[in-house]
Amino acid sequence: MADIKTDILVIGAGSGGLSVASGAAQMGADVVLLEGHEMGGDCLNFGCVPSKALIASAKAAYGQAHAAPYGVDNVAPSVDYAAAKDHVHDVIATIAPHDSQERFEGLGVKVIRDYGQFISPTEVKAGETTIRARRIVIATGSSPFVPPIPGLEDVPFETNETLFDLREKPEHLLVIGGGPIGMEMAQAHLRLGCKVTVIEGDKALGKDDPEAAAVVLDHLRNEGLEIIEGAAAAQVRGEAGAIEVETKDGRVFKGSHLLMAVGRKPNIDRLNLDAAGIKTTKAGITVDAALKTSNSKVYAIGDVAGGLQFTHVAGFHAGIVIRSAVLGLPAKASTAHLPWTTYTDPELAQVGLTEAQARKEHGAKLEVARAEYDGNDRAIAARKTTGFVKVMVVGGRPVGATIVGAQAGELIHTWALALANNLKMKHISAMVAPYPTLGEINKRAAGAYFTPRLFESDGVKRVVRLVQRWLP
Repeated sequence: MADIKTDILVIGAGSGGLSVASGAAQMGADVVLLEGHEMGGDCLNFGCVPSKALIASAKAAYGQAHAAPYGVDNVAPSVDYAAAKDHVHDVIATIAPHDSQERFEGLGVKVIRDYGQFISPTEVKAGETTIRARRIVIATGSSPFVPPIPGLEDVPFETNETLFDLREKPEHLLVIGGGPIGMEMAQAHLRLGCKVTVIEGDKALGKDDPEAAAVVLDHLRNEGLEIIEGAAAAQVRGEAGAIEVETKDGRVFKGSHLLMAVGRKPNIDRLNLDAAGIKTTKAGITVDAALKTSNSKVYAIGDVAGGLQFTHVAGFHAGIVIRSAVLGLPAKASTAHLPWTTYTDPELAQVGLTEAQARKEHGAKLEVARAEYDGNDRAIAARKTTGFVKVMVVGGRPVGATIVGAQAGELIHTWALALANNLKMKHISAMVAPYPTLGEINKRAAGAYFTPRLFESDGVKRVVRLVQRWLP
């Protein structure tokens, strides 16, 4: 049995853990990194990267079948599902060296490929090795949550951890769960030639702005996606190639394959957190504003911390921890400026408060500025005119923004920057966007905020008339 003493122990080599390990090591700290599964974590191997690669394949197929509006003949795409999965794995393999054990060892990190469990408040055992650390960072992420639906244990099903290894194109994919993962994969498979039915117990995309979600859902239904809402799964039965999902209202949906996409659960079971005095809830490890657990020597970041479950949030958390645990400086993690995107077509992006949240928090002080895609020349040229930008403004400052439409995930950057730096609408309005770009929609939304103040104000008109009278 080996004993190791270190400055920083990072448990989990996903996005957040890798960011802490690389940053701390390059700043001169002694760092040990534990990973019992895949380097790169869920994002690289089972989440963000493979899903966006498959979406790219699906977009290519859809483009072939819908080229006529651009003066190009429609062609029925010949989809090789296994080749699309080869594309997915090639993308993963291209990115993997950046997250590899070899790279991190080159940065000076001691990498141990094993799971860890606490044996005391400052010690973790991994295999035959015991690591004592001055500070410990838990970055173990989350896994697919599989609800206890009767019969499910006897029926083959996919999750995001198995879907990208599936080589046989599903004839009819049943998706339980209408959140971002479920809807992204549903549309991708529809465009790759599968029949797809989404079964959602409540509202599809129910955590997003309802007006924006409706734009996405209407488009998906028009593409041919069957979306069943208010239909909680009560029983699953069948076998490979012939699966049935019965809902609580007695309806039965039949398909060849089943994807479970109902949410995530924190990866905490292996950690023996009680030995370290670390408190948890169903959502994950309890942390304070500095991301410290109930054990002040231990931090938790990313999905396992029970907040927003996005790769970029884990990266943001890593910066907070480096500031605190490595540099000894005060640092707190605010979530008010953190954006997210659902990568359906059209995309749906959000930062800060939704309209409903802003109305509840700010009441009559709230003003909503908006601009439509169909008023943007680049959107018209690309025939991507479905969507809008909606900005929630209080006292001249944006407190939230919702974007639905083409490249919404790119356009949300402007408002994420504004919220992160406490900018005002005048700063966005002063921006000069190149013409013609979709980014002009953001500037137009800012302009819409000032329109009633400039063009509908009797006071402004009186001043202008006076100025015009006295100008030489």
